[in-house]
Amino acid sequence: MLETIKKYRRDLHQIPELELDLPETTNYILNVLQELECKIEVPLQSTVIAYFDNQKEHTLAFRSDMDALPVTEQTNVDFQSRNPGKMHACGHDGHMAILLGFAKKLNRYYKSLDKNILLIFQPGEETPGGAHLICETNILKKYNVQYIFGTHLWPALEKGVVATRKNEFMARASEINIDVYGKESHAAKYKEGIDALEIGAEILLEIYAMEKEIPKEYYRLLRFGRMESGTVRNVVSGHTRLEGTLRAFQDKIFDSMKEEIFRICANKEKKYGCKVDISINTGYPAVMNDEKLVDTLTSKIPEIKLLKNPEMIAEDFAYYQKEVPGVFFFLGTQTPYALHNAKFDFDEEVLLSGIELYKKITKSI
Repeated sequence: MLETIKKYRRDLHQIPELELDLPETTNYILNVLQELECKIEVPLQSTVIAYFDNQKEHTLAFRSDMDALPVTEQTNVDFQSRNPGKMHACGHDGHMAILLGFAKKLNRYYKSLDKNILLIFQPGEETPGGAHLICETNILKKYNVQYIFGTHLWPALEKGVVATRKNEFMARASEINIDVYGKESHAAKYKEGIDALEIGAEILLEIYAMEKEIPKEYYRLLRFGRMESGTVRNVVSGHTRLEGTLRAFQDKIFDSMKEEIFRICANKEKKYGCKVDISINTGYPAVMNDEKLVDTLTSKIPEIKLLKNPEMIAEDFAYYQKEVPGVFFFLGTQTPYALHNAKFDFDEEVLLSGIELYKKITKSI
């Protein structure tokens, strides 16, 4: 099995494609699945569904993302990307290899199960959120999906270790842009201007102070990584731009922080006579693992490690969990380079742990 999984992963690694346009990747997956006893469906462009119909009432679903990143590879492996400026730097080639390997195993034993199995190969996880588009097709309802599962390679975990946690797992994330428009004037006559830099600094500090007042039991993040203002040292700035990110798990916390940002900025407009424009996008929802399902899995598959804290990064698997209960896992690679790094690579042997996890889930739920 290992050599087969290696081939899948390395073949797919060489043909990275972006977002929702994945013709080479889709054809590769279709060619592998056509050899198996499953119903194949393409409900959307570059989306592949494999249904192992066991004539049962309920279905378990397993999802892999398919898209790559706009990254120029720097790994020096002999199976490097053949598509310039594109790379599977986030492990999605590994995720697809896991699901294809699992499909081959399923083909031998799925008729012994008391359920059906649905495999979802999904485009656009990085952007624009392919999971949301798939959910809109009502695929989960069509196949009466009871639970859904997914896995992501994770460099910070020991090689081959599978980990998850109850409830909060990966954050709802959005981007914030704040533009403050003041009035330029010479610094020697600064009172004749409206200092957008000073106002921007006040907004930044008040937003940070507001975030610190939220009770510690709520995981959240509100930080700005970029601030740009002014033109020269002796002219009062007429424009300041702040760029940041807002992340949380509970919608009430997210919405509360968002409302406070608007309130703080509105107060500055009144105080200084400036204009403040705010843009906060919706972002992906939070990945919230079903508590009872995690309890069931960890009682029957004790090698699953429970993590203490969630991760404050986003993942569109959350859209599926809005439809049905689900659990998302991390699979350790113990590699020196982080996800999205141009040098990211991993030992394919860890993928066997992902396949084994899925096999055990089908026999435990």
